Amino acid sequence: MFPSDFAWGASTSAYQIEGGWQADGKGPSIWDTFSHEKGRVFEDQNGDVACNSYELWEKDLECIRQLGLTHYRLSFSWARLLPDGTTRNVNHKGVQYYNRVIDDLLACHVSPMVTLYHFDLPQALEDLGGWKSPGIATHFDNYAKFCFQTFGDRVKLWLTINEPLICAKLGYEDGIHAPGVKEKGISAYQVGHNLLRAHAMAWHSYDSEYRATQRGAVSLALNSDWLEPLNPGSNEDIAATERDLVFTLGWFAWPVFVTGDYPEMMRSAIEHRSKKLGYSGPPRLPSFSKDDPTILGTADFFALNYYTSRKVKAGGDAEQTLCMKSDRDAEEFIDPSWPICGVSWLAVVPYGLRKLLKYIKDTFNDPTVYITENGFSQMGPLQMEDVQRCEFSSSTILEVAKAMQEDGVKVRGYFAWSLMDNFEWADGFSVRFGLFHVDFSDAKLSRTMYLYGQEYAKIISKHHNSGQTH
Repeated sequence: MFPSDFAWGASTSAYQIEGGWQADGKGPSIWDTFSHEKGRVFEDQNGDVACNSYELWEKDLECIRQLGLTHYRLSFSWARLLPDGTTRNVNHKGVQYYNRVIDDLLACHVSPMVTLYHFDLPQALEDLGGWKSPGIATHFDNYAKFCFQTFGDRVKLWLTINEPLICAKLGYEDGIHAPGVKEKGISAYQVGHNLLRAHAMAWHSYDSEYRATQRGAVSLALNSDWLEPLNPGSNEDIAATERDLVFTLGWFAWPVFVTGDYPEMMRSAIEHRSKKLGYSGPPRLPSFSKDDPTILGTADFFALNYYTSRKVKAGGDAEQTLCMKSDRDAEEFIDPSWPICGVSWLAVVPYGLRKLLKYIKDTFNDPTVYITENGFSQMGPLQMEDVQRCEFSSSTILEVAKAMQEDGVKVRGYFAWSLMDNFEWADGFSVRFGLFHVDFSDAKLSRTMYLYGQEYAKIISKHHNSGQTH
């Protein structure tokens, strides 16, 4: 069903698991700042300690080995490596830590996939304007080159930026992620633009300076729900669905994989709404200038984070204010027949992943795809025998197999979110996505495999027959 060289992985990110927020010369990040402000995170929790992976890396490695993973996706903390965000000040203890993680993985025949940026901008760069400032792209490029130079002899799969849509929308439109800015209808587009410029600069740096010797691959991780019309017979709902997909996946995938620019449908929708609401400032969706790096073709594979699906109908012009919601003019609904898994937004729709994979194949020139996140959560009382999560997982993986065999999608890997329970951003520790349970009330932060983890390990051992020992 799956080829023997298929990548079977699990994913984590630095702020969510590492802790050690001030250890050994690490600088503060925007999530350190944000989570220390009252009322930002569930029960004012924070990632100061989290899973303490900074000190307990061996325990994480043991979990990775127990699962039999072939790949492990982690992120580097930019502020741990470069405390003020620039290469003027390198934190050698941070370099040592990630060297050890990479070397230990490789010694266990596990390939690292490294994300350079997973929501945790160094606070020192935020103080200079952060992602709203055009100069951030050069800072990111310098950081990326530092990482390629330092770790690229061993890391062959790179992701520049995780979920630029979430960085921009939740961080600068809704204000529920760091840095907590609510500048509706303006800043998110500006931030998205700088995230794309930063990604493209880093890709070009890799391509021109490191690819020939290191022979790795670089992309960025895009998140999207599968969207389908609430009423398949309604032209308005069909158009709203198409527009909604363009504003989520298309915003970043279109420039990188299709045209080098934003989708025309997105640009015209924003301009139409600006005019309608009497906005007279500069265009809210920026344009790429001749000085910007070429965006088209800056991904060596398509990295997809998928969790859920939605039904869409036309928004009915309800929002009379300048904001992203009124720009996209589409309303999303959860089908009542879809089961909810833990957190309220996570309706489990396995077939949605297959349809989204087929859409990516048809829309974005049939790329090689890695599913870099997909997962199922628990809330409330702990269930170690989480039969339902096991069922959701196996039916989702079956849909991936169908996408490969019946639709011809070139899926090369699947990464479960997450290796272990961790700090789930504004939800703190109230939501558990782990293959392993972490007991946050125990000073040792013990890790125990859920039934879901055991079942995932069985799926991996069934399909991974390349003779490697784990």
